[in-house]
Amino acid sequence: MTVQNKGGAEHSRRRGQGELETQVLAALCRAPGPATAGWVQEQLGGNLAYTTVMTILTRLQVKGAVARERVGRSFEWTPVADESGLAALRMRKVLDGERDRQAVLASFVTALSPRDEQLLRDLLAQASGDGED
Repeated sequence: MTVQNKGGAEHSRRRGQGELETQVLAALCRAPGPATAGWVQEQLGGNLAYTTVMTILTRLQVKGAVARERVGRSFEWTPVADESGLAALRMRKVLDGERDRQAVLASFVTALSPRDEQLLRDLLAQASGDGED
């Protein structure tokens, strides 16, 4: 990805962690059905190498965000998770990698804004059935 600096010259910008995965998954979610890596590459503007798209799709499959099915000599890919689902998978992976889950969750919750904290409370109530009529 290129970005222009103040003088108008272009330089490469390093993508944020997970940014490319998010872009690939978003393109796949826009597909009218199962899509090939070539289709995803086209949707992303063709600036990425085909092998890069394949690598990202394979990583997303390992994470459980996409599924693939062999069609002829190629694969067709289908999203299993959307962008928010991918973010949730990343969050769970971070949590699973820590020894003190309670401390990690406590730090996360105490850093939430009051609005996000209330949203989390509402979601937890719904998940536990407390929010049912």
